[in-house]
Amino acid sequence: MADTVLRKLIVEICNARNLMPKDGQGTASAYAIVDFDGQRRRTKTKFRDLNPQWDEKLEFFVHDVATMGEEILEINLCNDKKTGKRSTFLGKVKIAGNAFAAAGSETLVYYPLEKRSVFSQIKGEIGLKAYYVDESIPAAAAAATEEKPAEGQAAPAAEEKAGEKEKEKTEEGKKEAEAAKTEEKPKEEAKPEDKPKEEAKPEEKKPDAVAPPAKEAEKKPPEAAAAAPPPPAVPQKTETNRGGGYDLVDRMPFLYIRVAKAKRASNDGSNPIYAKLVIGTTGVKTRCQTGKDWDQVFAFEKESLNSSSLEVSVWSEEKVEKEDKTVTTTESCLGTVSFDLQEVPKRVPPDISGNDVMLAVWLGTQADEAFQEAWQSDSGGLIPETRSKVYLSPKLWYLRLTVIQTQDLQLGSGPEPKAKNPTTELYVKAQLGPQVFKTARTSIGPSASSSGSGNPTWNEDLVFVASEPFEPFLIVSVEDITNGQSIGQTKIHMGSVERRNDDRTEPKSRWFNLAGDENKPYSGRIHVKVCLEGGYHVLDEAAHVTSDVRPSAKQLAKPPIGLLEVGVRGATNLLPVKTRDGTRGTTDAYVVAKYGPKWQYTWDVYDPCTVLTIGVFDNGRYKREEAGKQGRDLRVGKIRIRLSTLDMNRVYLNSYTLTVVLPSGAKKMGEIEIAVRFSCPSWLSIIQAYVTPMLPRMHYVRPLGPAQQDILRHTAMRIVTARLARSEPPLGQEVVQYMLDTDNHVWSMRRSKANWFRVITFLSRAATIARWVHGIRTWVHPPTTVLVHLLLVAIVLCPHLVLPTVFMYAFLILALRFRCRGRFKVSSVDTRLSCVDSVAPDELDEEFDGFPATRPPEVVRIRYDRLRALAGRAQTLLGDVAAQGERIEALFNWKDPRATCIFVVFCLFASFLFYIVPFKIFVLGFRDDMPSVPANFFRRLPSMSDQIL
Repeated sequence: MADTVLRKLIVEICNARNLMPKDGQGTASAYAIVDFDGQRRRTKTKFRDLNPQWDEKLEFFVHDVATMGEEILEINLCNDKKTGKRSTFLGKVKIAGNAFAAAGSETLVYYPLEKRSVFSQIKGEIGLKAYYVDESIPAAAAAATEEKPAEGQAAPAAEEKAGEKEKEKTEEGKKEAEAAKTEEKPKEEAKPEDKPKEEAKPEEKKPDAVAPPAKEAEKKPPEAAAAAPPPPAVPQKTETNRGGGYDLVDRMPFLYIRVAKAKRASNDGSNPIYAKLVIGTTGVKTRCQTGKDWDQVFAFEKESLNSSSLEVSVWSEEKVEKEDKTVTTTESCLGTVSFDLQEVPKRVPPDISGNDVMLAVWLGTQADEAFQEAWQSDSGGLIPETRSKVYLSPKLWYLRLTVIQTQDLQLGSGPEPKAKNPTTELYVKAQLGPQVFKTARTSIGPSASSSGSGNPTWNEDLVFVASEPFEPFLIVSVEDITNGQSIGQTKIHMGSVERRNDDRTEPKSRWFNLAGDENKPYSGRIHVKVCLEGGYHVLDEAAHVTSDVRPSAKQLAKPPIGLLEVGVRGATNLLPVKTRDGTRGTTDAYVVAKYGPKWQYTWDVYDPCTVLTIGVFDNGRYKREEAGKQGRDLRVGKIRIRLSTLDMNRVYLNSYTLTVVLPSGAKKMGEIEIAVRFSCPSWLSIIQAYVTPMLPRMHYVRPLGPAQQDILRHTAMRIVTARLARSEPPLGQEVVQYMLDTDNHVWSMRRSKANWFRVITFLSRAATIARWVHGIRTWVHPPTTVLVHLLLVAIVLCPHLVLPTVFMYAFLILALRFRCRGRFKVSSVDTRLSCVDSVAPDELDEEFDGFPATRPPEVVRIRYDRLRALAGRAQTLLGDVAAQGERIEALFNWKDPRATCIFVVFCLFASFLFYIVPFKIFVLGFRDDMPSVPANFFRRLPSMSDQIL
């Protein structure tokens, strides 16, 4: 007989880093629970360590090798409750079975810990290795192992009864009920796996879900386990609270029903069964299956319930084939359980069958951990396109290719070169995925062309945007312009490309052989330097609304300085954007929040001078068209909130108007109510952030050109858009482009007018000062003129008091304006500043016209495109000029309270400093390759660029 292949999955839990403290004392005692294919393993507990090191290997049996790729490996990190009374959940990781490597090719991979819900407070990552090992065992041994489960079939029944008695002892909650249910499986599998009892022993925890007393379970047929745990505790809105973001929104009550499994009285389990839940006129079914647990959660919105009774029934389906070979399905009820939602749950006859159902029912809110996986009555059930999801933008790097020179080029024998131009022009082309860049052209003389060899030199940099996981190869080729042929190409494996974090180390230069066609395997060689630049931040959004400035290399990342939380409370007065059933208008609205690489509701803040973007869209993807294609999500509106305008540890609860610009004009789509809180425990870290450069060091010591940076930014935008469009469920291309402002560089008469009016507004301040000076010269107000002349006399007599007096006046003016600053609403999109009310229809048609233009005739289109390209640069220049003036105005108007407070303190100390130290000393300057502290401070001041629609 042939040998049987036994496959084992080895999961090596190495370590975890930067875990969230959970024991109330700033630490956590972490352990890992690993589940795979119905098996559970547990690591040891590492007490009071936020960076635990386990280095434990856990083995799992793969029952079906063919379906291993469909299984999910789930690792849950928990805090040992023996050391604390707080929440035990530290994060989870799910890995698909098709990601497992064979033994010998495994690598240590760090996975970021995921949240159980959008309101969970989770951070850190876990490092592990997952690989499988195939072992061949004799056929006789395989047959012996198959007989052992038959001998132990009576054990599960006894263990279930013991488990039911144990469940009587506690009524703490449903969360531990899931652990108790899944922990029973290793017990049942101890004998088939022939494992020691200690290894298969479940975790010693008391289950929270309660079962009925044993006597009552014997009398009544459906054995119901009903639990009513309290809803998750909502943290109080204190100034230092860093709890979940769900305290920023209203709690929405839901009725949760978890249907675990059913136990049939007869041993015949061939017919599939399902559970049916009915509340008034609302009904839903579980999956219809045989021999497996359902373990499904259903969430009913409490306000929509039209009955006070819940009825749960278990049905069996039996297919009968008639004489005419037609198959009919008959359904029979195996039992019913009824719960009074207002009082203690109770059960209803018939009580003659021995069928049992295990379930749990409780009232909770949207902050419940089971909400994400539950069937939801208010969002269409289990439709993936209507459920909340956290998206993560791909990690981006700059790839720098330095083309130095080529040698021994074997020039091809193409068409005869022209006699008047015997030289050969060459250039190097590099391709990474869809990105293609070329070097400048270089010429080689007729002697090199005739001899068939040449050594042209370029010394030119080509910069690409690379996203993890990287493309397999970077293709470099040498092209001959004279005959239009490729001389040769080489492929550089991305796994061999080195990474650097600063300019202190130069990447090593390498020679690569160029391969031509089949007849010319060697056509020369090329000398290049390739490296991944980790010291840059790859911009994937418009510069004036950037939300992340961290470098690509993790080694250069600084610790967070605060926490940003957003609560989406609701929307009002939304206009319908589509019709349903061809009669009534409707809007299926959802909200997308973007800050940094994460598209969620809670973020770590690394720089206070960043912008949060929140967009509202109409969901058109959950219903497919007749051709089977998904619809497009329509824009409803967008708001932006600059973090520097927020007071720390304060909750802002405001309603914002949603306005969208359409070809027909600007349209108000409704209002959205948002709660925002920016928490920061240290003022010192805020002050340090204001005086440090906004971008990483490489942007200043080795800057990229404006045109090059603009090309790379749009390339990064396309990469992020394509990656999120491949997510499941996908985030539409139109959604990502709208959130990233991919069209902000396109010419628009409306935006140009808005930037021009911003410049005029700033220059009007200078005109006011000029009129004031003219009034002093003409003695319009004599007392003011006399005081100014006295001030000039004092300056002439005591010139060393000029600067102290200026800073003291600035301090007094700002201190007086502090009382009048008011508690204004957090700024968002300004429709008046955006000139959306005074725009003409032809200007809107020009703004929504494609690029290149589609308007006839052909000559006008070419000139029109040229004008738009030039005007787009002028538009950007106008916006930059306006931003400088607005930053000065914001400094004196307390627009950014932290920056103004820092400047006020500086003015006070500067006035004394310039009084004590002679003025001539301050004339001396110091040179550095990094921006100065005043320049860093000034660039962080807010402008109105983020309020332009």
